[in-house]
Amino acid sequence: MELSLSHYLYGLFTLLIIGTMIMRKGVVLPTLLGTFLIAWLYKGSIIEGFKAIFQANLVAAKELFSIFLIITFMLALLNSLRDLGADKRMIQPIQRIMVNGHISFFVLIVVTYIISLFFWPTPAVPLICALLVPAAIRAGLPAITAAVAIAIAGQGMALSSDYVVQVAPSLSASAAGVSTTAVAEQALILSLITGAIAISLAYILTRKKIRRADDPINVQELANMQTSQEDPIDDPQKEIRTKWSKVFAIFVPLTLAAVVIYMVYEKLNSGRMSGFEGGDGAAFIGGVAVILLLLSTVALRKQQALDYITKHITDGFVFAFKAMGPVIPIAGFFFLGSSDFAGSILGIEEGAPAFLFDLVQSTQSYLPENQWLAAVSILIIGIITGLDGSGFSGLPLTGALAASLSSNNMDVATLAAIGQMGTIWTGGGTLVAWSSLVAIAGFCGVSVMELVRKNFIPVIAGLLVATSIAVWVL
Repeated sequence: MELSLSHYLYGLFTLLIIGTMIMRKGVVLPTLLGTFLIAWLYKGSIIEGFKAIFQANLVAAKELFSIFLIITFMLALLNSLRDLGADKRMIQPIQRIMVNGHISFFVLIVVTYIISLFFWPTPAVPLICALLVPAAIRAGLPAITAAVAIAIAGQGMALSSDYVVQVAPSLSASAAGVSTTAVAEQALILSLITGAIAISLAYILTRKKIRRADDPINVQELANMQTSQEDPIDDPQKEIRTKWSKVFAIFVPLTLAAVVIYMVYEKLNSGRMSGFEGGDGAAFIGGVAVILLLLSTVALRKQQALDYITKHITDGFVFAFKAMGPVIPIAGFFFLGSSDFAGSILGIEEGAPAFLFDLVQSTQSYLPENQWLAAVSILIIGIITGLDGSGFSGLPLTGALAASLSSNNMDVATLAAIGQMGTIWTGGGTLVAWSSLVAIAGFCGVSVMELVRKNFIPVIAGLLVATSIAVWVL
């Protein structure tokens, strides 16, 4: 495969962006500049470079807007419940279990993993962040640590194995020429090893920052999760507010629990794909959240509900755009590296370049024959392909590489599972800010770039340990 100057320039800017992230600096400037220069060089026109900047951001916004919506609707519902005072009543039973921040950390992990294993993290995140994260923060768990727990358990451990839905193992297996079951079983083991290491390290690194339940910082972090500051409720409404807060403190959790039960029922009756995985599950939950928002606002505000519905939705959108705004240009740059999006960005109908994947494929002939080095090489390639933020687009490549690098001492399924770990743990995502990780950061009221930094050491350590075990034990 012949690489063009545009490919090398894309690789240079990718390294520059990674280096900038490591130095804890903003990466929006290099991504925008990189998009402009690469498009200019590839198309041979400065005008096309200007157009590509706009198109890259537009394409990224379209792809990510579903996350904007789910953040908007769930935060609007939370603000409406806070208006009623139902939010505090709703989490009182959960607080009996989450007696301190340490227990809360592991409760979040267990619940997130179980729900995400069945429905992928996209629909699981809003449920968990709406019901469990506020209780965890009240118990003393820092919001950033709660976000780390959810990301590792859901976006990492559950999605990287995808053992129930098996979309990821199917993609890896079809490219590697082995059975889906073989890849799924190896991926499950490796995901649990990676998750165990990552969770342990994350806890060790943050346990001293876990606070007491009566720490005033807890209240401040709860306020960050619910951004709208409603006008004080008039005293004459206090009795109405108390009555409806009791009703919705019961009704909302029961409704969301019914949603989960129905989704599980559909899963058990429909097989692997029940129709509620990923975006469809998030759409179902988002729609239910809107109806709950309407009911809770009308219950308290009566005729004023027409105005307050608008205010809640607006506040939700403002928060979502603040949380995700910087992610759009970053996503646009990495979408430019994928042939799925490069055509729309560059205005090419056929034969769109795949800058990122072409660079990775060009290294295939240089990969070592040593078992451990070969496994680590596939892991690194998986991590690089995961930089596009999808988590799944690189699986055919890592699967094909696994087939070409297999040896008598290491089977194809194990190598494919290692590549799957690197791709999904990165882009699924725990290590890139322009993935669905931004939804977790948005719900928890923390910086998505800070969340990436907190995840980096535990996740990379977990991946390296899991890869070593796969070579020497599995």
